[in-house]
Amino acid sequence: MDTALVRSIMDISPQRASAPRVLVVEDEPDIAALIAYQLTREGFRVETASTGDQALMAVGREIPDLVVLDRMLPGLSGDEVLRSLRQEAATQSLPVLVLTAKREQEDRIQGLELGADDYLTKPFSPRELVLRVQSILRRSEQGASEAGGRLLRAGPVVLDVSAHEATMDGEELSLTPTEFRLLQALMERRGRTQSRRQLLERAWDVESEVADRIQTRTVDMHIRRLRTKLGHVGDWVETVRGFGYRLKVPEGAE
Repeated sequence: MDTALVRSIMDISPQRASAPRVLVVEDEPDIAALIAYQLTREGFRVETASTGDQALMAVGREIPDLVVLDRMLPGLSGDEVLRSLRQEAATQSLPVLVLTAKREQEDRIQGLELGADDYLTKPFSPRELVLRVQSILRRSEQGASEAGGRLLRAGPVVLDVSAHEATMDGEELSLTPTEFRLLQALMERRGRTQSRRQLLERAWDVESEVADRIQTRTVDMHIRRLRTKLGHVGDWVETVRGFGYRLKVPEGAE
């Protein structure tokens, strides 16, 4: 697909100022153009960057609603960009969908451990990419807009669902949108075992056609990262071998 053609389509397509803004970081022009074209067709505002340095500069100018980030970039790698985003307070919760050409499990795990909300392996279906982006944004918006000031508590951990804030012992927890939704799902059904598929559907808020393609290993990696951030409370997230996970608060810990 011709990059100039896609740019012209993006220029003439009506874009609402309130439409979600997506930053696409991809060094292969054809792939970047295809992604931009598909997202623009769905009503997103799209900006592209071909290097890690350009990506960080773009985020510095205006924080997008979501980043589609290729791991294999020239110079500053996608992993380094992601690490930088997670280290800054203003972008530590910025949703990120990672693209990778590598199929090895360890490469996918590494991306998730760095703080990616989801990943997609090349070659990918453009429609699936759009569905993943919509799903990530939907669960992020739901967490930020739920009304009623509802609080969830588990020992020293408090989730303010309406404000989309998590604290432990009064100190703010730095959670990505996916981690927040996962912890919320566990706290809402504390003591009850949930399968990996149930957690995919509740915490990821995915459609069935997407859930079928997301490996349950994704849930495992996010649980692992969540446990680390929760410190000693992370031990309360129990693995139910062969099925899933549950949050079990010890007696007297409330």
